[in-house]
Amino acid sequence: MTFTIGIGPNNRKSCYFDATVADGVKSFSVYNHMFIPAHFGDPAAEYDRLMNGVAMWDVAAQRQVEIKGPDASGLIQYLTTRDMSKTKVGQGRYVPLCDHAGNLINDPVLLKLEENRFWLSIADSDIALWASAIAAERGLDVQVFEPDVSPLAVQGPKAEAVIASLFGDWVRELTYFGFKQTDLDGIPLVLARSGWSKQGGFELYLQDSKFGPDLWAKVKAAGQPHGIGPGAPNDLERLESGLVSYGADGRLQVNPCNPFEIGLGKLVDFEKGDFIGKAALQKIVADGVNRQRTGFTIDGEPILHFEDNLTVVDPKGVAVGTLSEATYSPRCGGNIGVGMIAKDAPDDLFVTYDNETRQLHLARLPFV
Repeated sequence: MTFTIGIGPNNRKSCYFDATVADGVKSFSVYNHMFIPAHFGDPAAEYDRLMNGVAMWDVAAQRQVEIKGPDASGLIQYLTTRDMSKTKVGQGRYVPLCDHAGNLINDPVLLKLEENRFWLSIADSDIALWASAIAAERGLDVQVFEPDVSPLAVQGPKAEAVIASLFGDWVRELTYFGFKQTDLDGIPLVLARSGWSKQGGFELYLQDSKFGPDLWAKVKAAGQPHGIGPGAPNDLERLESGLVSYGADGRLQVNPCNPFEIGLGKLVDFEKGDFIGKAALQKIVADGVNRQRTGFTIDGEPILHFEDNLTVVDPKGVAVGTLSEATYSPRCGGNIGVGMIAKDAPDDLFVTYDNETRQLHLARLPFV
């Protein structure tokens, strides 16, 4: 069965949209109210480029929330569960954000651009609205807005060679989540060693969308000697690598979870002072965490099209968890998935997929 997605004014195109169409994009998803490429027609080739070569991804839908002003540092401290007080300019941090009930509502990467200027590079939820409301209610002297920033990711073991050919060998010295404000032939950028894969790479935060086609073309040309090709954030690689996906692994509206359940408990600092969700999270710890994010292997024929959360049951048919994403992994030699499971769940677990009951087995993350 084939479906299409309508292109209309309710969702925005990225500044790389036309370039991805010219390079053969076959499917889009919607992320942060924007169209984001899902694949280019050959998932196996896209996976191979990510694992063994280099891929370029339009991730402009990974929107930035800029927070700047005299109270910016204070707002950042209050929004996230982590202590940001020692973060230096040029450093990035992975920062869980919770609501007042302790539910995870986003897991952005924070970039500290100046002493009182930050970007939150967000997953799929409206954090600009959330942060601006919190700032207003607390009477903070800050500006909260979405700047004209459009990330382009270059990922894979050959990504460093491509980026060094564009910017120079200084990029090799960037630490993970480290970044530098720079330009490429007059195109203003923030260049960061980051990206949603475990294969290594960089993200080019373009700071003027009119340069989108030019930047795409320059990266594509520089990557030709290394076999670069287009792709998209890769679900198979992220499952194998155990990367958290806010939205897929848990979302406030569907399968809400807290940082301790999803595996981000080490990023909750109760000693740093007050922050949103602190009291709720302290109570969760005191009462005991009842669920945990886990890996699964799934028996049966290869799972090729996984579309929705599936309920995990025990031998009596009692619901004990959720399988949130699954696929076939040639590298693992079978079906793998992630989800939430009750800590007291039995070893015998089952799920119904495509009208067939299949057995699940708990597995450690990451798979590879």
